[in-house]
Amino acid sequence: MPSDKVVKEQAEPKAKTALAHKLESKQQEISVTEFFEKNKQILGFDSRSKSLLMGIKEAVDNSLDNCEEANILPDVTVRIERLNDEDYRVSIEDNGTGITHKAMPNVFGRLLYGSRFHALRQSRGQQGIGISATIMYGNITTGKPAHAMSKIEGADEVAWGMDIFIDTKTNRPVITNDKAFTWEGKEHGTKIEYTTKGRYISGKQSIFEYLKETAIVNPHAQITFIDPDNTKTVFERATDIMPPRPKEIKPHPEGMEIGDILKYANNTQQKTMKAFIKNDFSRITDRLASEIFEISGVSPDLKPSKLTREDAIKIIDAISKVKIMAPPTDCLSPIGDTLIKKGLMHVLDGLRPEYYATPVTRAPKAVNGNPFVVEAGIVYGGDIPSDGPVQIYRFANRVPLLFKQGDCAITKAVSEMDWRRYGLEQRGGKGIPYGPAIILVHVASTKVPFTSEGKEAVASFPELQSEIGLALRLCARNLKSHLNKQERKNKTHAKFEIVQEILPDMAEKVATHLNKPVPDLSRTITKIMNVVWVEPEVKKQNKKLRTITYTVYNYTTQPRSIRLHAQVPKEAVNLSLFTGEYFLDMNDEGKANWEIKDLAPSTSTKVSFELSGEMADTFDADDIYFSGLNPVIVMGAEQLPGDWGIKGLEIVQTSEDDLVPEDEEDSQEVEDLDDE
Repeated sequence: MPSDKVVKEQAEPKAKTALAHKLESKQQEISVTEFFEKNKQILGFDSRSKSLLMGIKEAVDNSLDNCEEANILPDVTVRIERLNDEDYRVSIEDNGTGITHKAMPNVFGRLLYGSRFHALRQSRGQQGIGISATIMYGNITTGKPAHAMSKIEGADEVAWGMDIFIDTKTNRPVITNDKAFTWEGKEHGTKIEYTTKGRYISGKQSIFEYLKETAIVNPHAQITFIDPDNTKTVFERATDIMPPRPKEIKPHPEGMEIGDILKYANNTQQKTMKAFIKNDFSRITDRLASEIFEISGVSPDLKPSKLTREDAIKIIDAISKVKIMAPPTDCLSPIGDTLIKKGLMHVLDGLRPEYYATPVTRAPKAVNGNPFVVEAGIVYGGDIPSDGPVQIYRFANRVPLLFKQGDCAITKAVSEMDWRRYGLEQRGGKGIPYGPAIILVHVASTKVPFTSEGKEAVASFPELQSEIGLALRLCARNLKSHLNKQERKNKTHAKFEIVQEILPDMAEKVATHLNKPVPDLSRTITKIMNVVWVEPEVKKQNKKLRTITYTVYNYTTQPRSIRLHAQVPKEAVNLSLFTGEYFLDMNDEGKANWEIKDLAPSTSTKVSFELSGEMADTFDADDIYFSGLNPVIVMGAEQLPGDWGIKGLEIVQTSEDDLVPEDEEDSQEVEDLDDE
């Protein structure tokens, strides 16, 4: 008879087996909707105030994407109605292409359903989660269905409306009240209306702030906002210029990871590895493909399906050793320096900024095979608060990022710069600087590397953070140049006031007292000043017409030749630019050149032209450059930068007087005045 110990040992395996079967019976598939229902915070629905904003954000993103794909100037209306303390009715209406009746249930009622996830081109919505997640959140927090309405263009087309619930178990829409109707006055477009729990707030992370920042980087859109108090705000369209429509491209091999190349190799239709590398990736020529396989040692005739992990590592290493062209830019739709400035001016005009630093758009790069472009702009002075940290406007694919600022690569790049070199306060040379400034950074990519599905912060990839830092430095250099120019102009204006007003007044009084003729002080003034002065003037003829005049004074003792250079918005150029006597030429980028020859001492002349159209106000007359003279004697213009890509006038006139250091020159002027 077996002992109790033996019986116990035989029973234990049977008990464990039974428990394993029991646990197995409890395993079941979880739908993506059910997962996000229980993990709403992943999508950004982690507080009442944020949830109200996130729903509107997703709907507005979809509206703008849809309009731009169809080359329609967006007209978006957002309305919020307060039903009680926590319940709000939200509606977002656009003038896009509309959605077909057949597609409406899936677009609004299924998560991870969309057309952009696999497309390698820039878009706001990428995952196919946003609007359906918004409807799901409204369903589960209020128990009420969303109502969708849409009409596609066509004389015989009717509009369709339907109520939508999402079955979280199956990730399928439940449709009721599916009806056709006549949408009066609507040629095409979509409207989504839903009820949700939320809390309406004002401030930096509010719906108003989101729409304001959206208007800055989407100056081609008109956005109307009606808040719960029925206050209507219209962010009017600043330009009719549509952003370039991004084209779908092949993945770029730069920054590719092992899993990426194995996945692409497994799915390719190509028969050999060489054909795969050459035809399934952008910027790979036959020569480059041969070079990659020569370096890697992998056979170019290998079938892609037979690619091993070790071979993939060798190919990736070889790709890093060959020089591949940057990814094509037509898959991206950067805002561009002119429109960044236009958007900032249009929305921030109430702050009356002193200066809009010339925005910077960097050349495209790639991270993990996905092309990206970084853009930056800085606004300075005016009524912008000067006693706190600078405001940072963060954007990804033209969408504002209002949350998780500290986790974002953009914030980290701003914090790691030494802003003291560029005129802003910064304790210890690190951290967010202080001063009257707004810093804007926009990242455009075929796949923005967000830190979460909520799309609230950009991940800190080294390649990306480096590009952000470079864009910020270039933009900050423009700001510093402006501040230096203003400081020098202020000093020189004070000198002008003394020399041109006080000195002649003294001479007149002395001459009267001595009963002698008033002496001609022009040559004396010229000798004291010893500068070539460029003075800009802007006259606003009307809302869309500006007359720009540069008066060039020669306050030196010899004739001077100088060439002026400015980048004007091409959209605003008219014939007057080309008819002036000093005009030389203008290139395709809008960089214009003028040349003044042998301007006599104690004389002046004018360079004048007009800019017209909606982009005329984006030109800053202070952004004027010169060549042909020693920078020591030029005031009011900056020396032509070497990275402008155009040939200036060589310095052919110089003298010992030109080379007097500025501080010594100032002290000498004081002595001269004392002697007089």
